Amino acid sequence: MKQKIRKFKKEIQDVFQKNPLELIARIGVFGTFLGHGIVAIGVNPKWIPLLTSVGFSVDQAIFLMPIIGAMDIIIAVTTLIYPMRGILVWAVIWAFLTALSRPISGEPFVDFVERAANWCLPLTLLLMSYQSQTTRSFLRLIKKTAPIKERLS
Repeated sequence: MKQKIRKFKKEIQDVFQKNPLELIARIGVFGTFLGHGIVAIGVNPKWIPLLTSVGFSVDQAIFLMPIIGAMDIIIAVTTLIYPMRGILVWAVIWAFLTALSRPISGEPFVDFVERAANWCLPLTLLLMSYQSQTTRSFLRLIKKTAPIKERLS
């Protein structure tokens, strides 16, 4: 176990030395998705209208929130430890749609704008993984989910 911890610590140090902005973005995605995941597992009553406004019943919203929370926590931990393109694509789409659910549910549009960082951070990580590639290769390779650290070596 100690050896695995040392290896993980070394990987984090390597990422920070090669690209500190990547590590900062990974920590940002981790914090965003971990925080939202914990709140969702607790079934925040303020979030029920966000789900009912897109067609779910109150009972379905209450049932789904802990599942959504668990998924958010998985995204958080995966992005921090072993970011994969597929997870980042999901994080961008999910965060964008959840931010968009604010004005759809009747909240002010500024609530969507305020949450731009929630989807921009995983988008930044995703784009960083393709820094030297063209848009065409980005679209072609999006199916692959190799960790970012391998692409930085």
